[in-house]
Amino acid sequence: MTDDAQAPTLTPDYQGGGIVNLMASIIRARGGRSDYPQSTLTPAAEMARATNIVLLVIDGLGADWLAERSPAGLLSRHRVGTLTTVFPSTTATAITSFLTGDGPLQHGLTGWYTWFSELACVMTVLPGVPRYGGVPYRKAGIDPLRLFGHQSIFARIRTRGLVVSPNRIARSDYNLAHVGPAQVVPYADLHDLFRQTTRALRRDRVPKYVYCYWPELDSIGHHQGMGSAAAAAHLRALEQAITDFLVAAAGTDTLVLVTADHGQVDTGPADLIDLADHPGLTDCLALPLCGEPRAAFCYLRAGREDRFLDYCAGPLGTLVEVRPSRDLVDAGWFGTGRPHPRFSDRIGDYCLLPRGHRIVRQSLPFEEPKTLIGQHGGLSRTELLVPLCAMRV
Repeated sequence: MTDDAQAPTLTPDYQGGGIVNLMASIIRARGGRSDYPQSTLTPAAEMARATNIVLLVIDGLGADWLAERSPAGLLSRHRVGTLTTVFPSTTATAITSFLTGDGPLQHGLTGWYTWFSELACVMTVLPGVPRYGGVPYRKAGIDPLRLFGHQSIFARIRTRGLVVSPNRIARSDYNLAHVGPAQVVPYADLHDLFRQTTRALRRDRVPKYVYCYWPELDSIGHHQGMGSAAAAAHLRALEQAITDFLVAAAGTDTLVLVTADHGQVDTGPADLIDLADHPGLTDCLALPLCGEPRAAFCYLRAGREDRFLDYCAGPLGTLVEVRPSRDLVDAGWFGTGRPHPRFSDRIGDYCLLPRGHRIVRQSLPFEEPKTLIGQHGGLSRTELLVPLCAMRV
């Protein structure tokens, strides 16, 4: 993997070259409306010619990693270009954009850990439990539909919609809050994912939009690294499964699109910035760090801003970049348009962006520190750039 630790920082594209623009094209192609420009790679008019559109999101499939690991493989041969994901470049934020068609500025989910001021709690938004533990939204008496306030992409289009999702999350509170009128189709494994999708395509000839999500590459990257033999082997299995699917779905007049929510960078022990070693910084925080280890939102205690900035410029000066969160909004990192009513609550006062492949970690007193190899959330090209592949069957 090319080391982009010293590469210039990229920023998300919301004007035609990002995943939000891909979704704008899909929405228009299925008869709906989007406030974002359509994708320059896949105009809606071209996509609308297909009876069916299938979007397969492979969690963790970075564009550079794919090009390096399988330059002559199926996905590289059918790659039509590269997209940027959103900021932070992470699943909770990007998948919400895939399911709503909105940028983070509109949907307001800003990382694995997001501060919900209306609940007075830092939430792990996908499992739907507070960071300190507990039960998911509905068991706690919270209606996630009202909490998120999102409009599903499937409520914005005029054709039938299906969501093909792993058994363990298919009917989670988060998923059910974002599928709208779509049919939820759970699957057991990689073979079953494509079996269920093929069955849906062949069931009838009415126009459909089918969203498929595959999480295992991301999991392998987190625990074994994207440079591991396991990740390479899994990519080969994915490409073979997609090849078999294209044969099985032949004649259904389907446009198959493959992309990702983010890429990953591999990290090691030397990359860790542990706030346990920086009590001077921790003392400035009113809340635990939110967002991601590669893009951490800081909520400051009253009267501690100067001390916080001095510490970031001093002991952390070579390790992190610190930016006022409001500046990132003004720079368009989260998207354009009308913000979510709670958006400003969810990005803190400042954002810490670890340099190189570093990560910043803050463990709560009861937590066992997690050691993950693959990380994401930042703005390196490895994390931010994802492939867009297109095949017609």
